[in-house]
Amino acid sequence: MDTRSVKTASPRDLSRDELAASLEWYGKMVLARRFEDEAEREFRRGKIGGYLHVYSGQEAVAAGFLSAIRPDDIFFTAYRDHAHAIFRGAAPGAVMAELFGKATGLAKGKGGSMHLFDVAHGFYGGYGIVGGHIPLATGAAYALRYQKTERICLCFLGDGAMNSGSFHEPANLAGLWGKQGLCPIVYIVENNQYAMGTPVERSSAVTNLAGRFSTYAIDNERADGMDFIEVRRLAERVVRRVRETGGSYAVELLTYRFAGHGAADLFQPYRTKEEIAQARSRDPITILEDRLRAAGALTDEQVKRVHADAERAVTEAVRFAEESPPPAPEELYKDVYGARDEDEKTGTRDRGNTGTR
Repeated sequence: MDTRSVKTASPRDLSRDELAASLEWYGKMVLARRFEDEAEREFRRGKIGGYLHVYSGQEAVAAGFLSAIRPDDIFFTAYRDHAHAIFRGAAPGAVMAELFGKATGLAKGKGGSMHLFDVAHGFYGGYGIVGGHIPLATGAAYALRYQKTERICLCFLGDGAMNSGSFHEPANLAGLWGKQGLCPIVYIVENNQYAMGTPVERSSAVTNLAGRFSTYAIDNERADGMDFIEVRRLAERVVRRVRETGGSYAVELLTYRFAGHGAADLFQPYRTKEEIAQARSRDPITILEDRLRAAGALTDEQVKRVHADAERAVTEAVRFAEESPPPAPEELYKDVYGARDEDEKTGTRDRGNTGTR
């Protein structure tokens, strides 16, 4: 599907609410992009340990869907998770501190880039194992309806995750439970064209990834993932349906990552510079900026102010991360679920067994 041919609404078709939301989320998307640029720089400086995957180019996907859910809804995603956390309300300083492995980080410095977690904002984690979060999100969606709430769950996943068993098993359950109105989940496939360095057509016999959900009786569609306004409109419609019916739904959003797969993917031999340049011609931030300008809702002065605000926020986030302390040594033994913790509660621990389950 060539997303360049997708028809978009005229600026005159934007409602007042859409314009207000788009202006707000334009600022958030600029902040997320600037954060990711700085994260890559700090990784090269040796400030960030572990590994790093940035979201540059895909911002309209997470922004569009997270702008359409309620504060009490929840979501799960994979390891390209910094922007998701920031979009949902996590402080950039707390996210950067987590990347730096500091005690003030979103997960106390214990998770790092791939394992952000912010339950206070309904963010139930980024996950480093490809597809490993899909069963968790599916079970969480079932739990929400089992508890007789109207809350829903979003599950962001990459195109590469769809070839794992951890996709097919929960998708089958979601189809079964969804027929009963017991699985209010939206699967959002962020198809950025490559599973690491392997293009979709070389890893999937069926390249219409949305259509693969039909196997499990889950209604689905695919759309352009580079236009925030169109993604948000789609998201509002899908979220409303899932909330009302309790059934599952799937969306494949065609997007593109501008950076390499991860921090070590410097040369990107699997794609050409011309391909990347062509993709950058549809930068989601530029698309949104152009639409807001055309609607008379954004001026040069406002654009400068948004970028300056993002620069200040990221500079402060780095300063906060650098000045924060590392986790204390005793933190190694906290937040760990094991035999000793559980057995001491019940008084049944075998004194000869000191291992964890």
